[in-house]
Amino acid sequence: MRALEDAVRHGTTAIEARSGFPLSEAGEIKTLRVHAALEKRCAPLPVISTLLCARAAPGFEDRADGYLDWARSHLLPLVKRRKLAGFAAIRCGGDGFSAEQAHAYLSAARQMRFGLRVEASGGSPSAAINLAAELNASSVDNVAEASEEDLARLAQSAVIATLLPGAEFHLGTRPFASARRLIEQGAAVALASGYHPVTCPSLNMQMITALACAGMHMTPAEAIAAATINAAHALGLAARIGSLEAGKRADLLILSVSDYREIPYRFGVNLVDLVMVQGEILVRRSEVKWQAN
Repeated sequence: MRALEDAVRHGTTAIEARSGFPLSEAGEIKTLRVHAALEKRCAPLPVISTLLCARAAPGFEDRADGYLDWARSHLLPLVKRRKLAGFAAIRCGGDGFSAEQAHAYLSAARQMRFGLRVEASGGSPSAAINLAAELNASSVDNVAEASEEDLARLAQSAVIATLLPGAEFHLGTRPFASARRLIEQGAAVALASGYHPVTCPSLNMQMITALACAGMHMTPAEAIAAATINAAHALGLAARIGSLEAGKRADLLILSVSDYREIPYRFGVNLVDLVMVQGEILVRRSEVKWQAN
């Protein structure tokens, strides 16, 4: 609840949450049930759940295929029956799974009508990008070290490259992803906080747009679009949210700026005056009360 409240105070009007850390049936189901409970308690804020297969569970390190067989045959159908997640994701490469393993897992998820996501892990994201493009995934994350060939593959697909400048800034162990190269090649780019207690303990999307402009060389207009309408496309909700259009939900921010270009310029400051979700005001900036002299 504290994390969601912090996100909303900084202007978030829809959020995706992922499982993937408990690595057991009980733990994964509990995590997804928490997501569902939060969405109910925090209505009208949408909380979109993704079942993430991050790595093999303890005891399966040398038997990743066996773990994925269990996940495909048991965990995915269970989550689907209980309607606990709309998306399935897998970590591909590095400390995640091989491209072949990830392909089998996501193919099973697609047959069950999950939306698909891919997380690139460690080194080159080529395998994750190729997999996402082949299976028409909604998004692929962590593409900082993409090659020119990777960028061309993304540009030719409908996959959205989700960039996480907050994690790259906080960890300081890798360069910022080249959003400029992605955009110039014609790829669709979204921005996310990548909120995680270790890798990015910030839910301030205003700061994320500032980092995207400063570190990834995006223009303010590109960064704002990436954090709003492109992010909505990555969630499969662009027909309902992500822009101010007739027929969409009345999700609205009022910010204390005179020009949209001030949003990334005034980094680290919460500029929110008002947050409205589905026509309901959730946040209104309180006034500072000065003691009369």
